[in-house]
Amino acid sequence: MALQTRTTGFAAVKCRNTPVLKSSGILRVSAKTALKMSTVAQAGKALISLSDKTNLESLVKGLNELGIECISTGGTAKSIAAAGVPVKKVEDVTGFPEMLDGRVKTLHPLVHGGILAIRDKPEHMAALKQHKIGTIEIVVVNLYPFRRTVTASPTPDFEVCVENVDIGGPAMIRAAAKNMNHVTVVVDPADYPELLEKLKTQQPDSPEFLAFRKRLAWKAFQHCSTYDAQVAEWLWSQIGQGAPAPEVTVPLQLSQTLRYGENPHQSAAFYTDLSLREFNAGGVATSKVHWGKEMSYNNYLDADAAYQCACDYLEPTCTIVKHTNPCGVATRTDLREAYRLAVIADPISAFGGIVAFNRPVDESLAQEIKDYRSPQDGKTKMFYEIVIAPSYTPAALEILKSKSKNLRILEAKPRAPSGLSLRQVAGGWLSQAADSLAPEAIEFKCVSKAQPTPKQLEDLKFAWRCVKHVKSNAITIAKDGRLLGMGSGQPNRVNSVRIAIEKSGKEVEGAVLASDAFFPFSWNDSVEIACKAGVKAIVHPGGSIRDQDAIDCCDKYGVVLLTTGHRHFRH
Repeated sequence: MALQTRTTGFAAVKCRNTPVLKSSGILRVSAKTALKMSTVAQAGKALISLSDKTNLESLVKGLNELGIECISTGGTAKSIAAAGVPVKKVEDVTGFPEMLDGRVKTLHPLVHGGILAIRDKPEHMAALKQHKIGTIEIVVVNLYPFRRTVTASPTPDFEVCVENVDIGGPAMIRAAAKNMNHVTVVVDPADYPELLEKLKTQQPDSPEFLAFRKRLAWKAFQHCSTYDAQVAEWLWSQIGQGAPAPEVTVPLQLSQTLRYGENPHQSAAFYTDLSLREFNAGGVATSKVHWGKEMSYNNYLDADAAYQCACDYLEPTCTIVKHTNPCGVATRTDLREAYRLAVIADPISAFGGIVAFNRPVDESLAQEIKDYRSPQDGKTKMFYEIVIAPSYTPAALEILKSKSKNLRILEAKPRAPSGLSLRQVAGGWLSQAADSLAPEAIEFKCVSKAQPTPKQLEDLKFAWRCVKHVKSNAITIAKDGRLLGMGSGQPNRVNSVRIAIEKSGKEVEGAVLASDAFFPFSWNDSVEIACKAGVKAIVHPGGSIRDQDAIDCCDKYGVVLLTTGHRHFRH
């Protein structure tokens, strides 16, 4: 097959082994030559050094078809040769062998001079000519698998981890990215097809190609930044002795551009945390969305609150959350019953909320979620924004999908509160360990005359575990392993107590109460109001100068009072 190309003026195209066209007219060439002629200005050298060799073969074959010479190192060179593509080894370019167990391969002026030279700066090009250095137009590099190495099980020795800190790779990437006006740097195999397309269709000095190179340069610098952040995080974990690091970089990866933030006038996005401490940690950020509308900013916040609360319980548990506060929590061997009891705790708030389970959802539970009617009228089907659980049976998924096309169905690895918590304030960040303190790690000390029954003690632990997930000032009232009512977010504790009692209704009689912080006042205040309402056991941290008032008040009404010595503020 022959193609014809029209030339206007002179030197319209130039290809290796193809003469320069010096006059107007028509030239007939083969299809292969036409391809090279259409991309002639891209002919040059590509330096390739990869740990992740995904789609390497298609890349190098595409470069070879375009007349671009491949230079490579070690295992990458072997892979290129195995693909049937000519390749020159770096040591053949530098005249210097790899040394120090491969630590020194590309750190050489004949490599970095060819990358860093500014092509339209005469003195740079003169220096290259003087030292017989050829230019390198494309740099394709990704780095040693440091994250995979240090997160492996069992954990490798310190020296093994250090050996997986890449030196030459970042140096080449940064050099190429810095010279983005003249050199194309690629660190992600996903960019190979666009690279080849640009080489075929765009001249290197075109605005489109320059914009492409700048975007890849940004990606390259970010790639190195994330890599360095993980290296620094790992090294501090080895030497920091648990102290806060003097400097911290948190690598984030865009997961989703959201329609808006908490309100429609706020722009928003969702990022996953690539920090080593988050590796395989589970939770909402790495959840799988099986069904439903696109997740929103508020959806992520509420789903996280619901799932962390549910996963904090050891027993099979259902949690329902509205605006990050649990309005229903129940533990039962039968999750269908737990679900019903969680709804009953506050059916008004549960409507439009997030339902979380810490056990897999099967067909019978899914059917219950789909068919259950509001306890208020026995007719209205409950509506939810999200259902989240560790897993679903295939039948359960189909049933939940049939409940609503908008119901978001999330599957996530269980995650109780754990790890590092970061929170932004204007101009800075607050860092703290997550509130992972569980009742099993606390000594519940009875300070009243009345002693708790085993059943009361279990309910007090249930309520205490729940109260740490409620916004301060927080009060929870519980009985028989289920939340009856909660008071949250009030500027004073007594109002939270009143709200929790109101929500509990008649069932408050014989129930237990947990407070996230001590009672500053007791008589004619929080403690006495609870005692008069019918609460039979109370747990709080203690530590107030008026603790004795709380004890005396409980003794007057024959109510059990326990202290924990631990506070659960949540702002």
